[in-house]
Amino acid sequence: MPDDIRVRLLPGLGERQIEGLSALLIDCVEGGASVGFLLPMTTSKAAGYWRSLALGVRSGERLVLAAEDAPGAILGTTQVVLKQFENQPHRADVAKMLVHRRARRRGIGAALLAAAEHAARDAGKTLLVLDTAGEEAARLYERHGWQRCGRIPDYALWPDGTPCATTIFFKSLR
Repeated sequence: MPDDIRVRLLPGLGERQIEGLSALLIDCVEGGASVGFLLPMTTSKAAGYWRSLALGVRSGERLVLAAEDAPGAILGTTQVVLKQFENQPHRADVAKMLVHRRARRRGIGAALLAAAEHAARDAGKTLLVLDTAGEEAARLYERHGWQRCGRIPDYALWPDGTPCATTIFFKSLR
């Protein structure tokens, strides 16, 4: 990852962060990422999503990490969902790993993944779980020691509305 990019934990989601995260989300959905949204991907839909997470971020139930360039533009993000059911206090989910199309292949995804693992470990978590529809992302997770559990056909939809499969991964932090 270039020296001018840093990954940090966002302490909250203010308007500046919501604006940057929304632009990133729109870019990824428009680029075909299956991350929960269908086209057209509007600014209001993206901002509404990020605003819906603000309370969970403030309360510490969810961590949002951002990869930023030197001027502070958000180039990538991922989340660690810490709050789970009472019988899963050891587990967290990694969610919404996004890297702007113009910033890919620069090590940002790997840096975000490492930061998410570190943050989860610091929060006392020993097991992480995630899912992905993208093969490029699946290769990233496998390179970093994640175990592929299986593939579920027709699990979700691509942004254009056609069905897509998802692959489930886990990683032990012990």
